[in-house]
Formats: sequence, C-alpha cells, structure tokens
Amino acid sequence: MPESYVLCRRAAEPVRVPVLDEQQRAVVEHRGGPLRVLAGPGAGKTTTLVELVVDRVERGELTPDEVLVLTFSRQAAEEIRGRIARRLSRTVSTTPAMTFHSFCYAFVRAHQGADDFVSPMRLLSAPEQDTMLRDLVTGGAAERWPARLRPALRTRGFASELHRLMAATQTLDMDPEQLADVARAAGRDDWYAAAHLMREYADVSALRNTTDYGGIVHQAVQLLRDPRVREQARRRHRLVVVDEYQDTDPLQVALLRELAGDGRDLVVVGDPYQSIYGFRGADVQGILDFPEQLATPAGPAPTIVLRHTNRYGAAIAAAVRSVVDSRGALGPVDGRDYAALRDQVSRVDDPGVVEVETYTTPAAEAEHIALRLREAHLKAEVPWRDMAVLVRTSRDIARLRRALTTAGVPVDVAGDELPLYQEPSVRTLLGALDLAVEVAGGRPLSADDAEAVLTSPLGGLDDPALRRLGRALRQREAAEGRELRPARVLVAELLHAPAGLALDAPHTPTGQAAAAVERVARLLQRAAAQIESGEPAEQVLWTLWDGTDWPRRLRDEAEAGGEGAARAHRDLDALVALFDEAARAQEEFAKDSLGEIVSRIKDQQIPAGAGARPGRDSGAVRLMTAHRSKGLEWAYVVVAGVQDGVWPDLRFRGSFLQSERLGAEGLVEPPSARARLAEERRLFYVACSRARRHLVVTATQSGHEDGDQPSRFVTELAEHVAASAGAHARPAALDLVPRPRPRRALSLRGVVAELRRLGETTDDDHVRAQVADQLARLAAHPSARGANPERWWGLRERTDTGRPVHDPERPIRLSGSSVSTLTECSLRWFLEHEAKAGAGTSSAQGFGSLVHALAADVVRRDRDDDAASLAAELDGVWHQLEFNAPWIEAREREAAVEAIGRFVRWHREHGRTPLAVEHPFEVTLTVEGREVVLRGSMDRVELDDAGGVHVIDLKTSKNAPSAREVGEHAQLGFYQLAVEHGATEELAPGAPPAGAELVQLRNDETKVPGYPKVQPQDAPRPDEPFFAVEQLAHAVRTIGDETWEATPSDKACGYCAFHRVCPTKDAGQTILGGGE
Repeated sequence: MPESYVLCRRAAEPVRVPVLDEQQRAVVEHRGGPLRVLAGPGAGKTTTLVELVVDRVERGELTPDEVLVLTFSRQAAEEIRGRIARRLSRTVSTTPAMTFHSFCYAFVRAHQGADDFVSPMRLLSAPEQDTMLRDLVTGGAAERWPARLRPALRTRGFASELHRLMAATQTLDMDPEQLADVARAAGRDDWYAAAHLMREYADVSALRNTTDYGGIVHQAVQLLRDPRVREQARRRHRLVVVDEYQDTDPLQVALLRELAGDGRDLVVVGDPYQSIYGFRGADVQGILDFPEQLATPAGPAPTIVLRHTNRYGAAIAAAVRSVVDSRGALGPVDGRDYAALRDQVSRVDDPGVVEVETYTTPAAEAEHIALRLREAHLKAEVPWRDMAVLVRTSRDIARLRRALTTAGVPVDVAGDELPLYQEPSVRTLLGALDLAVEVAGGRPLSADDAEAVLTSPLGGLDDPALRRLGRALRQREAAEGRELRPARVLVAELLHAPAGLALDAPHTPTGQAAAAVERVARLLQRAAAQIESGEPAEQVLWTLWDGTDWPRRLRDEAEAGGEGAARAHRDLDALVALFDEAARAQEEFAKDSLGEIVSRIKDQQIPAGAGARPGRDSGAVRLMTAHRSKGLEWAYVVVAGVQDGVWPDLRFRGSFLQSERLGAEGLVEPPSARARLAEERRLFYVACSRARRHLVVTATQSGHEDGDQPSRFVTELAEHVAASAGAHARPAALDLVPRPRPRRALSLRGVVAELRRLGETTDDDHVRAQVADQLARLAAHPSARGANPERWWGLRERTDTGRPVHDPERPIRLSGSSVSTLTECSLRWFLEHEAKAGAGTSSAQGFGSLVHALAADVVRRDRDDDAASLAAELDGVWHQLEFNAPWIEAREREAAVEAIGRFVRWHREHGRTPLAVEHPFEVTLTVEGREVVLRGSMDRVELDDAGGVHVIDLKTSKNAPSAREVGEHAQLGFYQLAVEHGATEELAPGAPPAGAELVQLRNDETKVPGYPKVQPQDAPRPDEPFFAVEQLAHAVRTIGDETWEATPSDKACGYCAFHRVCPTKDAGQTILGGGE
C-alpha cells in the first residue's frame, strides 16, 4: 500500500488576555510622543508591545495598517504578528510586524518604477557579497591600490576586509563620495581606493538589480529624506514600535528619526545590558541616548522600566544580576532607571539552581555536560527540547556536538551557525562533484578521494568492506602475474574505470562491495557526462544526490524520530541550502564554469543562513553560540567553555583596513579594552539569563602552566554562588575543584562498561556471576553490543596480516626526521608515519613555520629589511595561530619577534654564501641490500671559501641539544650523507659536505647576546666511519624486520604524543596483558 501524508492544522491556541502590572499598563496607556521602555530578561516586553498595539486598535485610535512594528529577526516578527492577529480577533490586511531589512526592502520596492517589478530586486546574502567584492577586486585595476596592499588583493581575507569597511561606511550613513572625502582628509590612500571600488560595486549592483542588507537600509533613508516621501510615510505609519532597540546601529536610528521623529509616536523597547552586536555595527549609545536624541519641545523622551521577571526565580535572578552588578557593563553611565532594570524582582516561586564547575580537560568538560543533560532528561524528566548548551564561539560547536552525539544526546545545531561547506552532507556532495570533474577531465582519482566517496553516504561502504575488496583486487593481480600495488590504488583505478569488477558472487561481502564501487563509478560517469555537455551545477548535483539510496535513508531517519532524526533533518536542511545556493550562483554568474561556481560556494566562509529552518521543533538539545541565543529561553541551560582568553575575548580585532577607526567626521579611536570587556560581560549576561530553572556554567581548569584556565566571569560567578549559598530554599552548588572525565556515561554503553569493569576487578564469584547474567541479558540489545564477549578485544587472538608493512621489493623512503625518530623510538615512528595517529598542527609548529618562511624570504628575495619590518609582516598573519590564553599568545609573539631579530643579525654577518633556501632533494642509495630513497628539504645550503657545502637547520624549539648530542645529531648527519650522495649537485657540482649546523633562533649565543646559538657538526672524514651511515642502516633494518619497539628515555618520552598507549608506561598497558 503506498504511503500517504495528511497535513493537519494545529489546534489554535486559546486567546488569553494577559494581566499587566503597573509598569506594563503605563506603557499601554502612553499617548503622544516618543517613549523608551527598558525591559530585562523575562520582563514580558513582547506581551507589552502586543497589548500596546491591541489597545490602540481596539479603542479605534488606529487601524492595524497604521501601526508598524520593527524587530531584528523573522521569527520575532512572525510571533508578534501572530499574537496581535489572535488578540484582535480579526483579519489584519497589512503586515504590522517585520524586520528592519524587510521593511526597507518593501519600502524601496514600493518607490521603484514599474519596469523594476518585472525582475524584482534581490538581496545578496553576506557570502554572496563577499564573493562579489572579491570578483571586483581581482578584475579591477591593481594600480589604484597602494603598493603595500597589492599582494593581498586576490585573497579571500581582503574581500572580507572590504566587506567590513563598506558595512562601516553604510552604518555611518555615508556614501562612497563621503568616504573618499574622509580618506583624503585623513591621508588614507587605502580608504580612497576602497571608495572607488564601492562606486563600482554600486554600479554593478544597479546593473544586476541587487543590493545588500546595509545598502537597502541606506536607500530607504535616502528616500525618506525627500519631504514628500517622508510625509507620506509618516501619515501611513502613525505608530512605530521598535523591539530590541539596543541592537540598532546609527543608520537604523537615522531611519527611525526620518520615519517617526519630530515628536511623533515612537515606542522603543530594549535592554542596554543585552547590547551584544557591536561587531555588526550596533551601538549601545543608541538606547542610552534615546531620550535626548528624540527629545521634544517638552523635554527628553520619558522612560518606563519593567521591573519584574517571570522567567526565573530568586537564585538565578541574583546570579544573573551579579554578572553586571557594578562591573561597568554599560560603561560610564549611571541612573536609577538602569539600576531598576538591573535589579529585577522575580515573580517565580522556585528559586532555581545555579552551578559552577570546572574540569581537567575539554574532553572531560564535554563528557560531563553530556552526563548532566542525560541526568536532567532521565531523572528530572526535562524534555530534550527544553535544554540548551551555549558557547562563546562557533569553534566549540563541532567539538561539543561530537561529544553529545557520542553520549546519545540528540543535538540540534542551527543551519546558519556554520558556513555551508562545513556541513558534512554538503562536503559529501561537493566532494563527489569534484571527483566527477576529475573524471570528466580524464584525470585519475587519488586513493584518498576514492576512499572518501566510497565510505561517504553516497557509497555506503565501511573500512572493513574496502579492505576486503582491496585484498581481492591484489589477489587477482597476483594471480595474473602483475606487479603488486597498494590495494587503495587498485580501488581508485576501478572507481575511475569500472571494468571487470566481478570478483566474487554478488551475495558475498566482497561481491557486494564491488557492486557498490560500480554503482558509484557509473554515477560519477553520468555526472561527468553532464559536466562535459555544459549542464549547470545544480543539475549535476541533483544527479549525484538522486543516483543513490541516500535520499531514502535520510527520509527514513527523519521520519523515524529519535536521535537520528535531528541529524537527518540537519543534513536535509543543509542540502536544500546547497541546491538553493548553486541555483543562485548559476543565475548570478552564468558565464562562470562549473568549477568556478563550486569554488564560490566553498569560499563562503561565513554562515549563509539560507538553510536555517524557521521554528521547527527538533526535539533535541539546542547547541548554539551565545549571540544566537538572544530572545530564547530553556528550563536547563549549560554555558560552556568559559575560558580565560575566550570569554571575555579582549583581543583587539584590528582589521587590515582599520574599518573600526572610520568615523563620520574622520579618524576615531578604536574601541577601548574597557568597552570590549563591557560587551563581553553583556554577552555572558545574555547567556546566563536564558535559563528558567537550572543554570550550569562550565570551564576547563588545566594543571599545566600553559593550559586552559577559567575566565574571570567563572570566578566572579562562583564567588557570588558561594556567598549566596543557604540564602534560598534550594541552595546553589559551588565546586571549583576540576573534575576528571566521568567514570561512566549515563547510557546503556556506560552500564555495559561498568559491568565489565566490575566483573574484571571483583573477587566475589557471586557478583561475577550476576555481572555475567546481566551482560548476557544486554548482549542482544543493539546499543549494548559491547556486552557480547565475542566482541571483546581481550578475548581475541593477535592478528597477523601475513603481509609486510613495507613491500620488500619497493624502495624505502626516509627523511631526516624519520631517521631521527627511528633512532629514538621505532614504535613512535610507526604510530606517526604508518598508523598516521599523530596529533594535528600545534601553535608551536605554526610558530616555527612562520619564522622559517620569513627567514627563507629574506634570502630568496635578497631583502635588506630590518627586524622591525619583518616583525610587522609577522603580525599580518600571527592572528591565524590559536593559543590557549592571551598571555601565552603575547609571550609567543614576543619570542617570535626576538627569533626574527636574532636571525637578521646572524644573516647579515654570516660569512658563507647562501646557495639555496628550503632546498628539496631526493637521492637514492643502497643500504643493507635495500634500495633507499633519502628525501627532504634543507632550510639553508651554503658554500664556504674552500668549496665545501654546509647545511643549516634553523630551529625554533625552546630547548637546544648538548654539544655531544649535536655531534651525532641524526638529522644533520642525514643531510650531510645526502650531500655526499648528490643532494646539492645542481647547486655546487662536485662539492663535498663540509659540515652542518643547528641555528637555535630561540636561544641567545652565550658570549654574544642578541645572536642565535649556533651548534656545528663536523663533516664526514674519509678515514673514519660516519655515524649517520650506521643510523641509516639501523633504520633500514628496523623497517625490514618490523621490530616496532618502545624505547623509553627522559628526552624522547617528555614530548611523545603516544604516552597513553606506550606499553612501557602504566597508562599504556594493553588489555591483552602486560606490556606485550
């Protein structure tokens, strides 16, 4: 029987007439002139606004279409519009509530000519605006820009800088000509060039009939400055009501003054303590200065403060108040109105609970948060949808989403929290499109790409299935007498040209895997054929999407409900946004190739918002940034990751073009540290005030000197909690002793783990029997597979693939660092190089890369820069490194500047002639009967007066080796051995190795301060064995014998990333027993 769907209208909510308090009634009864209403969290401001409008309409003073309600989100506008309509009990012909941008768009459209209605003006999203600016910059004349900026013109970052400067210009109600005037007066040649570009942008926008969000407000203001248009608009909108007024920028204030100034009815509602969008141009001074800015002949505009909160009880209210209480959250302002706003009186009987906790690591924090959420859901019966986790930045979202999902907590992340390309489903589909482009171009697919698409939702295979298929392919090649190649390469070849895949019967696992590869291969070929015929990106993407059972699987997951439904909905939302973005890009840039269209989508580095779903109840815990939580509330709220250097984030966000210094009259001072702290404090206030019944604030408190530490906000809140303990019926808890990872998760897998642990450690046979009985009962449950002993690693035999890690018939490829690691600890080398289990790039590696790049550039371009100019160049990219705390960043930057200074002084006075920097090499020799390829890159190659080659290795580590250790330094020896076998032959034909040196850029020379410590290694002597030869032979023997043994030493173990799995350490003992 075919499936059928019936759309059922929700039952209308009963209309209740709210009971207003004295202050709310005063707002409703206000007549004549502007009014400022200050309303804190849960004060009932939306109710007050609705009743204000309803009262005017019901009394016959206004018709519904003579009211205009402006707010800052579509959801808020829809809610207000719906509540007004229900209270009026009549049809409202004209929408009385909308966002600023919606109003301005409709207003501008209403004043356009008839021809413009044939093709409606389109608002560009922020990513589209970035892309358009980048195109204009790269396609324009570079000569108009200052020479110092020309190398950056084609970068994505420069387009973002222009976007920021243009937004600042629009916010200040300036046009390109006014910006050019300010630029001339201030001597800013970069702003002058930007003004010229903005004129081009305006011309192109007019040609394409597009505009942006700042531009549409600017156009509306310009229209309203026409007296005839202004008077007409004022007659139509006799009452203007503005919600969230603290989020207005100067341009929006200018709009309101034109629309409802001169003593007309303008009611604004806001909370200066919730002004958190300064980075978007919002100015808290707008609401602070409203009484004077909108003054009438009778005096400043009056203020009414809503003094009560219906959101949370006394404990949470006191905690929230402590965040901003006398701590400069508004800067240098005072007054009874603001004190009354801050000191809200709660009308909720339950005082609520406030907890502050710290954890030893970010992983422990994430796991405890998951545990708390599960406890609240299972024990306190708090619905998932009534809980939220709020963070300062979107960087924490992916980490917490993984942890919560792993713990079985359903999570919903808004579709516009992350750039579109970061969505997993979008990356999958665009990755497949990239492969189709390769197939269309006749280029072979890499093993990594093939593996990615086959294990993606499009291919549906897992790693074991790929390995089985790879083994079958290798066996077939061996049977045919061919030279054996890696299995991954064979799979990639078959994906590119699916011929002869009949490896096994179709019903076997190998046969099924082969069939899946063939399906994906045919799919890529169909997409490639469309690409060759010029089909648009949207159509090719649809072919890839519709050509597998992935759509059906997502639909089934979405309809099934439960934990998988939220993920399926998120994937579907992201894919809808992708198709919409592809269609818009194709329409806007019709002449671009498919590759350029896809690049535009990938280049969008800020959230697009196109895929955000309006108001769907996902039944999951909401995970979002504190900025996005504005206007929302939940029963249980966790404010996570409140770390020093993260929250408050007091880094000066100085931009390349210094848009923050643009003022209406010229240059202005950038925001002070005090102002930045005030906004960060307000943001923390907003986050904490989202909780109705339970507030938890968490942070990581590392025991390491350079590790994470809690923010001052955590300390301040903890002090308040401690001081107020016992003051309420349900005292708040305080525990700033950092907690380690929880012993077990509150889930079925956690129960299984606890039972297995108990069965392993108990000596009581009766308890052990009970454990075994419980595990047997759980083993059949799909979420408790770990209860089945057949899946326990400790009961399995050790596996042996029967194949060597390195094919004996193939050359061994080694670098200097490989030989060094193999000499120190072969197990560490195997884990890093073969298992690929090493950690990602650290800030220390980024530090070294930057210093090395600058040092190489000095030689390569024969620069004569001083250390100060190089330090300035360093600052241009330093912000891309991430550090755990601002003081660590400041310390490391100072160390980097000192390292550059040492290098410059050493380079200028160094006697030998530099032949090359970052010199790549690859030489082949025979060692222990095996062909060995030595390869790598030498930081610096020099020639001395005697014709000998010296290799210089620049080091930026903190600790230098001893002189004895340098004598047998494996990497230096490797370089000299490579020189001996021709690594520098093209630089200095026939020149022998004459020595090597470590130049320690972070360490001063003892006798000559300000210069780097130089540690030389002697050249090989013809009459003596060279130590590097034996080290290389040892490395080759180790790889051939596959003896991956742990070799503990104080030096190597101190910085080893595999301490926890090392069999020589207590933490690394295997479950198979001992240190085997």
